[in-house]
Amino acid sequence: MSGEEYDFGAFVAARATSLLRVAYLACGDETEAEDLLQTALERTYKNWERVACYDNPDAYVRRVIINAAINRARRRAILSIIPMHSPPETSARASDPDLFHVLMDALRTLPPRQRAVIVLRYWEDLSETQTAEVLGCAVGTVKSQASKAMAKLRSALGRETLEGAIKDAHA
Repeated sequence: MSGEEYDFGAFVAARATSLLRVAYLACGDETEAEDLLQTALERTYKNWERVACYDNPDAYVRRVIINAAINRARRRAILSIIPMHSPPETSARASDPDLFHVLMDALRTLPPRQRAVIVLRYWEDLSETQTAEVLGCAVGTVKSQASKAMAKLRSALGRETLEGAIKDAHA
């Protein structure tokens, strides 16, 4: 095993759990999160020589995860517009009152870009500047997307529920 492969393996061993959490929060589905992480790690490995030179290779992988999640959400949206012969069965909504599940349902209603901002800002605890770097956009865009997303979440959940969920996420 070459030194470059060893470095990548050590990186994955050290950061896989955190990166999987980002993927899960970005898409809201455990299986899809694993696929997103696998995709991100494949792309990272192909470019590891360049990525390893960065001060923070986590940011590169997070960006790949978020971009892949946004692209998949767009594809799903396009496919939902295409008419089908018979409508798909809808899954029964879980009646689990657990706050985490309620919050995840609310996160799934957000557009992919807003969900990405919320995940990076509040779960990953990145600054607005760091979030903008990961998403490849301006700090002002992060602020406006976060504001819009928080307004939607407050509307869907109620102010007290949302504030409690954010506090619990940091615990």
